[in-house]
Amino acid sequence: MATAIQHQGQLTKPPGALGRLEEIAIRLAAMQGHPRPTLERIQIVLFAGDHGVTAEGISAFPPAVTAEMVRNFARGGAAINVLARQIGAPLEVINLGTLEPLEPIEGVTQLPLGPGTANFTRQPAMDPFQLARALHMGRHSAERARRAGAQLFIGGEMGIGNTTAAAALACALLEEAPTHLVGPGTGLPAARVAHKRRVVERALSHHRAHLNSPVEALRRLGGFEIAGLTGALLACAHIGLPVLVDGFICSVAALTAARLCEGAEQWFLFAHRSAEPGHGRVLAALAAEPLLDLEMRLGEGSGAALAVPLLQAACRLHGEMATFATAGVSAAS
Repeated sequence: MATAIQHQGQLTKPPGALGRLEEIAIRLAAMQGHPRPTLERIQIVLFAGDHGVTAEGISAFPPAVTAEMVRNFARGGAAINVLARQIGAPLEVINLGTLEPLEPIEGVTQLPLGPGTANFTRQPAMDPFQLARALHMGRHSAERARRAGAQLFIGGEMGIGNTTAAAALACALLEEAPTHLVGPGTGLPAARVAHKRRVVERALSHHRAHLNSPVEALRRLGGFEIAGLTGALLACAHIGLPVLVDGFICSVAALTAARLCEGAEQWFLFAHRSAEPGHGRVLAALAAEPLLDLEMRLGEGSGAALAVPLLQAACRLHGEMATFATAGVSAAS
């Protein structure tokens, strides 16, 4: 980092003229352990899973959409497929448990932990075995990315009902009221957002005596894909693989990882500020400054993939610009 800071000060530009691009290059230099960082190999891993809480009518879409979208990912037709192709990043899709059983699909790793989580308004979303397995699946995905030479990890998610699970988990971790964290998700009108808020309130009340532990909060209120993301982010921090965090749901997984392992967030960069209203509070809790604010709320890792060219530009500017000395340009006095 010290070498990168010194190098930035010698480039042919006024100090700080590239704004946050300079900070990004310096952070990546520290993360990669190299004064001239590069981002040529990016790995995207998308976790899918259904949520029992959809039985409470909290989503505009039926649970069948999760399995249908997994097939769409395999065919290459989703937004994240388009963006992955644009940045030349491989996309790994892991099914951790859809309500509708999926047939073998080329390009999809099938590791189902059950037909979605349980309805967390009545019981814990996951049993201890399911949580442990989801965390391990996430860890293994990060380790595979590292072995493949990835320089950046992007996690994505797909699961009808997962903004409800993420909001409930964030409420528990931040000790905030659902009023501040529950939003429209896939596009609910105001009356249904109010219903969704009441569902989260019921869940928090039901599990209140068990929410002091981050891991127990994750087990009781999270989802298979949120736990998979959490395990992946923890592993990335452990093995020193930088993470570009996507929107609301991925940021809640990042918050969970940070609560489980202090300092893990030092390995996280944040791609964008979602249109989901609770995202700002989660970002504030992580002292995170996202790169983009485009009113996106798609998930899938799409906002993170969209931000990759910014990180690549930061690295190339840092590594390829001439210095005052090599360019024969007079430096500021």
